[in-house]
Amino acid sequence: MLDQLQAVEDKYKELESLIADPDVLSDIETWQRYNKEHAQLLPIVAKFRDYKDVVRRIAEDKDLFSEQPDDELRHLIEEELSELTAQKEELDRELPLLLLPKDPNDERNVIMEIRGGVGGEEAALFAGDLFRMYSRYAERQGWRVEMMDSNATELGGFKEVTFLVAGFGAYSRLKYESGTHRVQRVPVTESGGRIHTSAATVAVLPEAEEVDVAIDPKDLRIDTYCASGAGGQYVNRTETAIRITHLPTGLVVQCQDEKSQLKNKEKAMKVLRARLKARAEQEQQGAIASERRSQVGSGDRSERIRTYNFPQGRVTDHRIGLTVHRIDAVLGGDLDEILAALITADQAERLKQMED
Repeated sequence: MLDQLQAVEDKYKELESLIADPDVLSDIETWQRYNKEHAQLLPIVAKFRDYKDVVRRIAEDKDLFSEQPDDELRHLIEEELSELTAQKEELDRELPLLLLPKDPNDERNVIMEIRGGVGGEEAALFAGDLFRMYSRYAERQGWRVEMMDSNATELGGFKEVTFLVAGFGAYSRLKYESGTHRVQRVPVTESGGRIHTSAATVAVLPEAEEVDVAIDPKDLRIDTYCASGAGGQYVNRTETAIRITHLPTGLVVQCQDEKSQLKNKEKAMKVLRARLKARAEQEQQGAIASERRSQVGSGDRSERIRTYNFPQGRVTDHRIGLTVHRIDAVLGGDLDEILAALITADQAERLKQMED
């Protein structure tokens, strides 16, 4: 590990020289690339330098201690050694995490798709609950939520809803939400008071820029139609809704939430790019052996990841065996405890894979 960290510091010093080089400064694109890489290495280098400083001071204190100082100085050295040893242990835990490969999508915005599954109207209501949960979590983070497309029901749920969460690092935290979410409760549509189990699926896609995914306009079939609301009634009588079919893959996206056909097309294209990017990345990762793939962040929509049990007031994440007994707070957007535990478990799994 120390050899890896020293190599990172050497690279950092090299980049430091390059971004100050007049020849590089004259090439703005090259300078920006070097500067960005330099900034990305800074947190690792800063921690490594802290580590080396702590190790040096521990060695110096041990040398002083070997000279048999008087009682007062020995006491001071023992106190400092205790503090430095604690600092070194903390750095020993932090440094390996900094060496983990970065997910290139972590800083991106995300496009989330929620679909009601088994359970009919109750599943649609639960999909609405999940949409509000993520919207409130985004609000807590200072992120922006933008509706892309929705198919609402008369009782206020969603058969499906697609929305953008825009904010630095949104994908780094929300990527763990992909999968099947299950709810156990007495539905508002149930007169007998029986507990039902319903489900909704969540997909989390990193937003893709036009430069990330090349789409040939000839590969698209674009249809327009009249937007409709809950129950099928027309929202307007002009064809503002857009449906785009990507012919090579068969992917279909649609958007009807805007009154402008152009805006609906822009949003639909944004969703299509995200789906194509995710599809390409999944194909690239397909060669990875299943036993070496972390289950925490697999992003498999068919995987049951979490249960929201209303009678017991608990939320259980099945991937890491975590249960919290504050369902109202979680559905109110307080996801920090669950997401922090998922991130920690994911890091531990990836560290294990590195060691293997």
